[in-house]
Amino acid sequence: MPEPGSLNQALAHALSGKRILVTGHTGFKGGWLSLWLTRLGADVTGIALPIPREGPVFFHETGLEDIVDHRIADIRDPADYARAVRDLEPDLVFHLAAQALVRPSYEDPVETFATNVTGTAVVLDAARRCAHTRGVVVVTSDKCYENEEWSWPYRETDRLGGADPYSASKGCTELVAAAMRRSYFSDPDLCQIATARAGNVIGGGDWSRDRLLPDLVRATLGGTAVTIRNPASVRPWQHVLEPLAGYLILGARLLGSDAPQFAEGWNFGPSPEGFIDVEAVARAFREAWGEDAAQIAFGRRPDDPHEAGLLTLDSSKARAKLGWRARLTSAQAIAMSVAWYRAAASDEIDMRAFSEAQIAAFAGPLETLSPLYSERPAACA
Repeated sequence: MPEPGSLNQALAHALSGKRILVTGHTGFKGGWLSLWLTRLGADVTGIALPIPREGPVFFHETGLEDIVDHRIADIRDPADYARAVRDLEPDLVFHLAAQALVRPSYEDPVETFATNVTGTAVVLDAARRCAHTRGVVVVTSDKCYENEEWSWPYRETDRLGGADPYSASKGCTELVAAAMRRSYFSDPDLCQIATARAGNVIGGGDWSRDRLLPDLVRATLGGTAVTIRNPASVRPWQHVLEPLAGYLILGARLLGSDAPQFAEGWNFGPSPEGFIDVEAVARAFREAWGEDAAQIAFGRRPDDPHEAGLLTLDSSKARAKLGWRARLTSAQAIAMSVAWYRAAASDEIDMRAFSEAQIAAFAGPLETLSPLYSERPAACA
């Protein structure tokens, strides 16, 4: 049961018993979201591509296949996706299925645009044909903004764009969602669409290649050194549970009587303390892991693709209108991530129970936050 006065209690009040569809539930963020939703009492169905056979996967490590209705479909294929959702009548959809990495987008831009842009159109088109669905949260990225390398954070009203295929695909995803919203979801009494833009997430169970913490963990467990490409690049680092809390609050709002006022774009980023460079994160990882952590070198190769040097988010809108706020410092987020990876490496710990314990600890009492589901929540300073 949710702890009294906690975020879990507030979310369970809104989401328990609801039928919820998560696309991309076998991924890092989708897996954590699906686990949290089942803990809240939701009936969760997930749709994703087949899981790669090689390497660890959060979905398998936590036994999500035992508690989620796991379905295989390709969101790029309207007929295949329609087959997978034919018997579903979800109250709420969280769309996370995506090609989520910058460097692979350079290697295969067509797949990146097909998955992130066409795939989103397919999911939203199916949602508009489902009379029971009341809300869709489309998860994009902080990289959806046209990055001018500004020293101030990006707000939801700033220009969309992208210099690389991945970033551009996320800007296009936002445009698809906006066009579908205006064309098919404008009736205030029917389904509403919101988009969510998060910063660089970290946390246990992320095993993707070309991501900072997974690369550090693999090198540490393998006894090798790791080279960091862009040590001075600044990002809005946050634990994965931070934006997921925002997605859940936003999804709950889309189920309410005042849903139309939340059907727009939202930033979920850390406090300014979390805007730190790659080198600081890598050094904090070594400190949290201990003396057997991987040795780190810094340097770029001439053929490394372009990546932005500075990117931060302004989340004041989510604080003021959703009552959401970042809960962890960057040091806490890194330490929490390291604790998960060390537990998984032991091969002796129930990782679903461990992950649920981290969710429970993160979503503790809310004494300092405004009520989340009053008709008009007070601003959260």
